[in-house]
Amino acid sequence: MSSVLGFRDPVADAIGLLRPRTVIGPSLRATGQWALSFDTFLHVRIGGLVRGTCWLVLEGHEPVLLREGDTFMLGNPPPYVLAGTLDASPRPAEQVWAGAEDGFVRIGPESEDDLYLCVGHIAFDERNAALLTDLLPPLVIVHAADPHGGRLAQLIDLLATEVGVAAPGGPLVQNHLAQILLVHMLRAHAGRTDRPTGWLGALNEDGIGAALRAVHADVAHPWNLKELADISHMSRSAFARAFKNHVGVPPLEYLIQWRMNLARDALARDTLSISELARATGYLSESAFSTAFRRVVGSSPAQFRNQARQPQHSTADEG
Repeated sequence: MSSVLGFRDPVADAIGLLRPRTVIGPSLRATGQWALSFDTFLHVRIGGLVRGTCWLVLEGHEPVLLREGDTFMLGNPPPYVLAGTLDASPRPAEQVWAGAEDGFVRIGPESEDDLYLCVGHIAFDERNAALLTDLLPPLVIVHAADPHGGRLAQLIDLLATEVGVAAPGGPLVQNHLAQILLVHMLRAHAGRTDRPTGWLGALNEDGIGAALRAVHADVAHPWNLKELADISHMSRSAFARAFKNHVGVPPLEYLIQWRMNLARDALARDTLSISELARATGYLSESAFSTAFRRVVGSSPAQFRNQARQPQHSTADEG
């Protein structure tokens, strides 16, 4: 499969299947008493403070004070508020954002001490969005003093600069910076979580990560439990137990799920015939592949491809 679609790294592969679409800005500069309310959003919002402080109040969570250099990520967030003070009355952010000029929204008079907040959102292909959104908590905060904080603060600063300057290739640079920011936020989250699941669970596990990288590098190989355990330098029982603890499913079940994720993506984009896709995902016959696909996805490969060709309306695009 690696020779057909070029997959090799679990994180890069998963994000590649997500087909991220990024919109950064407008940035916010604010002084005085202010508060903005944001509605629910699919799938991820990201942001960080270039200067100043503000409160982030997420429904169901205690208010969090953000300081200069702090970054945040919201996964399928419920309604939330960004505010200069907790006693300010929120107004809809959508109305304020509509008045943006030159990549900025300003609240209050211009001041050297005003807040400077860079925000954006990342929407994913609906067919594969659960690869990430099912693994994320509603809120991830990385403070500037945290191990990953300095690097993330630099990325936020770069993003803010790109939003504020109408330079050639700006949207492309913003998109790539946002995806780099997303990866570093995921690393920070995985590093502080006892047992992240899915492909996040392998980010900080050398043995399990080696097995996952091998699967992603050659998904067509007829992998068995012993081969993967040997790659991880574990016994089969220890490997199976550790893999399920960190990834959330048994090793061979993960292999089947990943193969079907790739198959759904290829069928939706109509890049391979069903027989080619069967061979590329490690099945000896089209019928064996179709049986596995129907078990995991709930429809035949042909039905899925025909449905994917129909016009899609994604709520994520409305963001």
